[in-house]
Amino acid sequence: MAYDESLADRVRELISVRADVSERKMFGGIGFMIAGNMSVGVIGEELIVRLDPEDAQKSMKEDGVREFDFTGRPMKGWIFIAPERTSDDTGVSEWVEAGADYAASLPAK
Repeated sequence: MAYDESLADRVRELISVRADVSERKMFGGIGFMIAGNMSVGVIGEELIVRLDPEDAQKSMKEDGVREFDFTGRPMKGWIFIAPERTSDDTGVSEWVEAGADYAASLPAK
């Protein structure tokens, strides 16, 4: 599965101001790590975001946000963000910051 390279470039630009950022191809898309902890990624046209599981659950009440169930099994703390929520820079920025903040709060790997 290809991923939206334009969205990945926007994520890359936002997350690159953080320390210890790396990228990995995964799930047929691309993931961005902070200190070895996955924070955000792009699969197809959707942004994926890792949050505290409680925050992720609350976020799923918002339009355009759904559970990350890529493998058919939901992953706690992970959400998909629909393209309409990332069509402008503010939309992308808020989710990238949330995922990056959570990943940065975890012990380095």
